[in-house]
Amino acid sequence: MGILYVTATIRNPADPSRTWSGRFLVDTGAIDSLVPRQHLEGIGLRPKGKRTYRLADGRATAIDITSGDIEVLGELTAGVIVCGDPDAEPLLGVTVLESAGFEIDPQNQRLKKLPALRL
Repeated sequence: MGILYVTATIRNPADPSRTWSGRFLVDTGAIDSLVPRQHLEGIGLRPKGKRTYRLADGRATAIDITSGDIEVLGELTAGVIVCGDPDAEPLLGVTVLESAGFEIDPQNQRLKKLPALRL
């Protein structure tokens, strides 16, 4: 499958008028989503803790995380968001995709809305 991008919006749950929208790489190898820290802080989302992640080069590192509302193709969900470096590409992880009710359609290289969520 090729590379798939979607536009998504991050929303501060405490003040839904504070949002940031961007182009996200759909990354089925990532559990959580990632947004450059400055965009999260710009809408009032601050780190709430740290999680250890294994990077593509095999290293494990502790990175700040927060949580927020995430809207993908009109579907609203919430999820853990990794506070990325300033130049990091926004990533949409698999937990957000699944909780918003999407699966990857590899044949057409797009997100496909499920008729119902798996419980």
